[in-house]
Amino acid sequence: MHRRSLVLPAVFVAAFGLVVSSLAFGGQDDASKRGRKYKTPPPTARIEVTVLRDVNGKPIENAAVIFHPMEGEKDKGNMELKTNEDGKTIIDVMPIGATVRLQIIAKGFQTYGEDYKIDKPEMAIEIKMKRPGQQYSIYKNHDGTVDTGKSSDGGKPANPATDVAPGTTPAPAAGTQKPDDSTKQPDAQPSQPQPK
Repeated sequence: MHRRSLVLPAVFVAAFGLVVSSLAFGGQDDASKRGRKYKTPPPTARIEVTVLRDVNGKPIENAAVIFHPMEGEKDKGNMELKTNEDGKTIIDVMPIGATVRLQIIAKGFQTYGEDYKIDKPEMAIEIKMKRPGQQYSIYKNHDGTVDTGKSSDGGKPANPATDVAPGTTPAPAAGTQKPDDSTKQPDAQPSQPQPK
């Protein structure tokens, strides 16, 4: 008898709990009953990035693919992913209509960067990475010849002392001094010292 008196309230409490929980779950499905400040998240795009070698088209594994969501010219943070053995990575949290700056860093390759407008629900981006170029040198003309100090006017060395108009005296070359008139010797030098 005593056991029966405990079972009946337990069944009643369990049934009441089921009814209340079903009402609570039903209320979550109705979007109009959410709070005033709730905003539905914007639709997002699925972006697949493939990173390949420029020379032979083989995938680059473990390259860092960094997404910088942009708001005007301001960077709003970043999200970094790594490529798999097929050179691919997928992100699906970028909102449609956003601008994203894509940066790719891979060991032994030039860093890549470009801005993309997310305008479709599915995008596929293929990037071909290049090896680093030759180091820039100030000692080389960048048309492939070495700078030897010659001017571009027919290969003659630039000499300001010889490039003067007729009838004028040339200016002394840079780094030289103008001869002093007091040390100038007369044309005919006496063989003996002159008396004073």
